[in-house]
Amino acid sequence: MNLTAKQLAFLKALAHDRKPIILLGHKGLTDAVVKETRGALLAHELVKVRLHGEDKEAIEADANSIAEQTGAILVDALGKVAVLYKRHPDEPVIVLPKDKPTQVG
Repeated sequence: MNLTAKQLAFLKALAHDRKPIILLGHKGLTDAVVKETRGALLAHELVKVRLHGEDKEAIEADANSIAEQTGAILVDALGKVAVLYKRHPDEPVIVLPKDKPTQVG
């Protein structure tokens, strides 16, 4: 699923006031963390994850890895916090804005 810039901005705004509900500890990205993140995405569709580490590249790699392993979209990664989105397969709660069709002529 590809999101437009407008949809990404919408999701970032929605995530702004939310607190991280998944905390990545010093053990890094474990199977348990991936399982809990999948469950959180199923329940909330949009979650914040607090990442652990001092190295910017390692934090970025963890953010990309958790998104890939959960099938989510990495909406934003700022500092040690990543925002993930995954549409609920049956009953989506978040309605993404549609892009206006372009007018020709």
